[in-house]
Amino acid sequence: MKLREILNGIEIISADVDLDIEVCGVECDSRKVSSGSVFVAIRGYETDGNKFIKSALENGACAVITDKKSAMAKGRILVKDARRSLAVAAKNFYGNPTRDMKVIGVTGTNGKTTVTYLIKRGLEQTGAVCGLIGTNQNMIGSEIIETERTTPESNELWKLFAKMRDAGCTHVIMEVSSHSLELSRVYGIEYEVGAFTNLTQDHLDFHKTMDKYEAAKAKLFEQSKIAVINYDDEAGKRMIRSCPVKTVSFSTKDNMADYVAKNIRTKAASVEFELVGIATIGRIEMNIPGKFSVYNALCASSVLLSLGISLPDVMNALKSIEGVKGRAEVVPTDTDYTVMIDYAHSPDGLENILKTVKEIAEGRVIAVFGCGGDRDATKRPKMGKIAAEYADVVVVTSDNPRTEEPEAIIEDILPGIREVTDSFECVVDRRAAIFRALDIAQKGDIVVLAGKGHETYQEINHIKHHMDEREIVAEYFSK
Repeated sequence: MKLREILNGIEIISADVDLDIEVCGVECDSRKVSSGSVFVAIRGYETDGNKFIKSALENGACAVITDKKSAMAKGRILVKDARRSLAVAAKNFYGNPTRDMKVIGVTGTNGKTTVTYLIKRGLEQTGAVCGLIGTNQNMIGSEIIETERTTPESNELWKLFAKMRDAGCTHVIMEVSSHSLELSRVYGIEYEVGAFTNLTQDHLDFHKTMDKYEAAKAKLFEQSKIAVINYDDEAGKRMIRSCPVKTVSFSTKDNMADYVAKNIRTKAASVEFELVGIATIGRIEMNIPGKFSVYNALCASSVLLSLGISLPDVMNALKSIEGVKGRAEVVPTDTDYTVMIDYAHSPDGLENILKTVKEIAEGRVIAVFGCGGDRDATKRPKMGKIAAEYADVVVVTSDNPRTEEPEAIIEDILPGIREVTDSFECVVDRRAAIFRALDIAQKGDIVVLAGKGHETYQEINHIKHHMDEREIVAEYFSK
């Protein structure tokens, strides 16, 4: 493909390069550049791609796209916005693959992963071939592709879309993070449906304020044909009032919403409710416990119905779901107590899972949790307080400390716990903390390992060390 074709739709300020040269790829990582690649220098969260222009040229880059005026001249294409240019260039290079598929995006603080899996199952119920992009993994049909972030960088995203198109996918369901919306990773995607689950405190290390966090989430609807929004969430109500496209709302308590959950029944291992809408009523059953599961099922059902999927197919799909890895996941232990793994890493997420198990536990709730390093520190005492309020036993430990000292993170958590109780344990080593929780577990207790979820590593000083909590639990019982 010629360079001028790659640049179609990009707002160019100046170009000092032959636009008829052939291009073999679009990269934003200089290490991946090969002869004939276009290198796009973007300013990242931790570093500036302009620092690596020389390396990209040495690796064979035929042109460099940048929005930094002081960058090199020969071979430079100066643009207004490098991040958006990366997305458009990649979209052009891969032939706009989403043109041949329907894309569904799900954003929100909690529930994105589960909702995308539910939507995928519902579409597959009708014979659709689906791609999935998210926190746990990416999928092309049944093929699993490991992922490192919720939403890939735009050039990797369009490359993945192309693979999905070539594999015959008719639909793509993807988690859309606030980072990806703010950093234009999803720029240029037209979503058939965009969905919003909820908004609670998270990622303030990046967005700084809740207003900016909310505004980032709302950007999804600028790229969507239909917006499915949680009517019970205050941010959701504001989004509905300002939404530029048709909205479909869902609620567990307000008949003003388009779809409402009635006669809700929460059980130890499932939820049930009547889904009521205009000319629509049906009994939804799903084998994932907790009130938050009602909202996840409502959101997914509203999306599927908006896509034209029949209510019976929606009901059958949700009833067949057995759970999602790392989301209220019960670990087989062959004991008279229960061990559950959940990805809860925000105050609301932790409250959701602990409140749920509190309602179903015959004995005590034992919570093992920590907080991630290099992330919003203001949520740490809040999570400590929530753990103390809902758990009978609290074991504070390390999560992904990243570049922070685990002990310092724990010290930030403790003031919140002490607002409620002086009874807690601190075990910095996460494996030892899990062992401690299992040591003290008794008949009828539920041990909740919160924070890691699907992750199989612990990140310390930019290095990911293997750590799978399922393996740690199995190791404990093999002693």
